Amino acid sequence: MAEPLRKNVQFQLLWLGSAVSQLGTQLTTVAVPLLIFAVTGSLFWAGVIAGVRAAALVLAQMPAGVWVDRWDRGRVLVWSQTTQAAAVAVMAVNVVTGLDSMPLFLVLAAVDGVCTAFTGPARATAIKEVVPPAQLRAAYAQEEARTHVAYLVGPSLGALLFGLGRSVPFVGDALSFLVAAVCAWFAKIPPRTGQRPRQRMRQDLREPWTWLWHQRGLRNIIAIFLALNLLGSASLLPVMALVKERGGPDWLVGLVLTGIGVGGVLGALLSPRVTMTPGRLVVAVLTLFGASMMAMALPFGAWWPFVPLMLTAIGTPMLNVSVGAIFTELVPDELMGRMDALLNFVTRGLTPIAPVVGALLADLVGGAVTLLVLGALVLVTAVVGGSSDLRTAPVH
Repeated sequence: MAEPLRKNVQFQLLWLGSAVSQLGTQLTTVAVPLLIFAVTGSLFWAGVIAGVRAAALVLAQMPAGVWVDRWDRGRVLVWSQTTQAAAVAVMAVNVVTGLDSMPLFLVLAAVDGVCTAFTGPARATAIKEVVPPAQLRAAYAQEEARTHVAYLVGPSLGALLFGLGRSVPFVGDALSFLVAAVCAWFAKIPPRTGQRPRQRMRQDLREPWTWLWHQRGLRNIIAIFLALNLLGSASLLPVMALVKERGGPDWLVGLVLTGIGVGGVLGALLSPRVTMTPGRLVVAVLTLFGASMMAMALPFGAWWPFVPLMLTAIGTPMLNVSVGAIFTELVPDELMGRMDALLNFVTRGLTPIAPVVGALLADLVGGAVTLLVLGALVLVTAVVGGSSDLRTAPVH
């Protein structure tokens, strides 16, 4: 009988390192826009920096998956997170010296994006190695709780630390990556038994696409994730616009957005108890998302979007845990790095344009109308999923 997940030292070390580094990332997610605005009086360069990081992540995602499947995944985690610690430390020096060089920020953001492209597949393969299949759902629920707690605590803590000193959040982020690298080192992820034959990069990239194409149910769910990530990411700025349109102060905007963290933590706690098949769960969560998004437009005051946001966030970890556990169990070990990279590449490929779409619509028609439109599109996606074989199709 497998030992309880809480006693799985390797997984818990991986989780602890990732939890600390994700909290650190949230510190700089807030600190960078605040710094750029303080230096330039505009958020334009903050958007450019975020775009460069996202572009580097997307471009490096598939090659990184190939190399993770070729290399020692434990060492990949250690070196990628050590490199991220060094990059953020240079950011801190950039701020402390008063240089505030935008080209340097752009280069370091690209480095961080590339390292993240390696860290994701390496963590996925490591979790598959150290967690028994029967405990994957519980492991992914713990992963989701980590993500949403970081989202709940990190932004406000980042703003507080920025007030103490502009470089403080960057120092904290650098230390968090260093902690993650140390945890990955002590986790001692075992190397693969046997050596996978080396082949041309083109063939390595083609194999995960071929495998996915033959998994009809999983392929359909991933297509739904692509639409959901696009529409969900596009809704964030309209929510902020709606709160401001209704006269909400800046602190209320932040409070409303914490609904995502509150709902996410609740959803992570409930996720292990969900017994619905992934296909049916996708349709149910899409319906909840669409209805909640449209409900934000109800005229109940500037605070009201907190409630629909919380309900929406409850469904997110349920979906991620269910699909993530099935995905990890199904994928062959020698494909795991590339498949994790492919999953992220496909489902998040359009998210860099989502904030632009959401901001443009909010400027043109207002936050409430934008949320009604986006919510309606999510409901249409739910109808399409429900009318196809998505609810009943097996994932293998």
